[in-house]
Amino acid sequence: MAAALTAALLGVRGANPLVGAVIIDAAGRPLGTGYHRGAGTAHAEAAAIANLPALPSGSLADATIVVTLEPCNHTGRTGPCSQAIIDAGIGRVIYALDDPHRPASGGADRLRGAGVEVRCGLLADRAAELNRRWFSSTAADRPFISLHIAQTLDGRIAAADGSSQWITSAPSLADSHRLRGRVDAILAGTGTVLLDDPRLTARTPEGELCKHQPLRVVMGLRDIPDSAAVRSPLPGNPDFLHLRTRDPHRVVAELFSRGVQHLMIEGGAQISSAFLAAGLVDELNVYLAPTLLGAGLPALADIGIGTLADAQHWCWDDAGGGAVVALGPDLKLHLAPAPAAATGNPGGI
Repeated sequence: MAAALTAALLGVRGANPLVGAVIIDAAGRPLGTGYHRGAGTAHAEAAAIANLPALPSGSLADATIVVTLEPCNHTGRTGPCSQAIIDAGIGRVIYALDDPHRPASGGADRLRGAGVEVRCGLLADRAAELNRRWFSSTAADRPFISLHIAQTLDGRIAAADGSSQWITSAPSLADSHRLRGRVDAILAGTGTVLLDDPRLTARTPEGELCKHQPLRVVMGLRDIPDSAAVRSPLPGNPDFLHLRTRDPHRVVAELFSRGVQHLMIEGGAQISSAFLAAGLVDELNVYLAPTLLGAGLPALADIGIGTLADAQHWCWDDAGGGAVVALGPDLKLHLAPAPAAATGNPGGI
């Protein structure tokens, strides 16, 4: 199970939980390992099965698949993992935690019904911590939320004259667009849209549109002109959505009702701060450029903290490539809200 948890960290956070799987033979020797690479890709169990060497028919009857989460029992962009295990002829399943996501749960019962031996609870605490924020967002019926900030060493996202393109390097920009290509929706405030006129699209390093485009969402009370780049039509992409509210809770409820399971917040400072103050950010990606501006627009506005004792605390997140990654001259810092038990803050941040 420890090896499965390590494999799970190779995946990327988002609409789906991080999941790892290891198949072992009757003597405990590993045969195949897999992890979930992101929405629309093979689940960990199916990936582990695909990575098996050629084996004689029926030889997996004495094998065990060890998984960090209950094998799913539904058909989405991929088939049910419980059925994949049954079809492979694996005789035993050990998993850490029951799947709390109602559409996907029930895999254990399906496996037992097919005569597969099933056990649950191994390293459950570590598996729960692995996907702590995904479990929270699922329980709250809201999207998993990633916040993106590109800033200078002194915490500025724009110079004193408002110029901001580009603070970070091309490798950082490409990494950010890879995240855009995975999310269901990308959100910016009216202030950012009126000042910078962003397209809010996912693009390749060559500037071409990616096949998958997120729903483009603008939040705020001011009107967005018809000429704004965010309104430009895209092939196969929904029209952009303007939510006339400053309440992040209303935004996530509306987006969840529209099927958004992974939301990326692009900015600006007021929007980022509103979501942080509301405790709604599950993942923080800070792209840090080795640049100083002194004056300029700060990355964050007031988030309701008046004293150090009330500060938000974050922890390094090794998932998806590491907690600190060099991207050209920049650093990408990947963080998650610290657990409530570690901070003394009941909200967990």
